[in-house]
Parts: sequence; structure tokens; C-alpha cells
Amino acid sequence: MCTMSEQYGILLVSHVAELADGLTRLLKQVAKDVTVKAVGGAEEGGIGTSFDKVTAALNEMPEPNILAFYDLGSAKMNLELVSEMTEKNLFICDAAFVEGAYLAAALLQADTPYEKIREQLQELYVK
Repeated sequence: MCTMSEQYGILLVSHVAELADGLTRLLKQVAKDVTVKAVGGAEEGGIGTSFDKVTAALNEMPEPNILAFYDLGSAKMNLELVSEMTEKNLFICDAAFVEGAYLAAALLQADTPYEKIREQLQELYVK
């Protein structure tokens, strides 16, 4: 039987590479068995997001189900565009970026079923 960390990964999309990378480091402290990919910054390394970078990161992830967290609206827009072009199940989480990703990683590491993770994340949704 597969564990949740074999079925679900986490994708972080931020306007700043250092923010995405730092959050990845934090998540790995609580969830060493969960795949976490960080995408930060625009194509040339400036502030922004990149459809191509999000697509490439998603395609590198072996898991069929991806929980995606983002920092600002255009990052969400890129995730929405990518979700239309992938066969993976991409769940875009409107939860607070740091707290939501941390909670999801910890729960995946603990082998918590997706429905329970989704319920707990809803408490962190940005209203």
C-alpha cells in the first residue's frame, strides 16, 4: 500500500526565489519524506512568476497528486493555467502560504488522508 507521501507532493510558487527556497527548507524539517518543489521568481531571476518554471517543476514531480501553494495572485493564475495542461491532479490551495504548506507537509508526513488535510487547510484559507 502506498503512503500519502508517495501519492502527494507539494509545489510552492512565490514571486521571490528566496522565499520559495526558504519555505522548502522549513518544510523538509517536518516532512523529510514528502516531495517539495519550489518555484520562485520570473524567468530572468527577477520578482514575478513564470508559467514555464511552474510547468517544469510540476513535470519533475513523480507524484500524481500535487498540493500547490502560492504567495500572490499572479502565482495562482500561473497555477490555474498549468492545471489545464497537466494530467496530474493539481490542487490549488488558497490557504496562507507558509502556514498552509507547513500544515500540509506535516500531515502528509504523518500519512493523513487527503480529505482530512483538505478540512484542516480550509481553516487557513485566505478570506
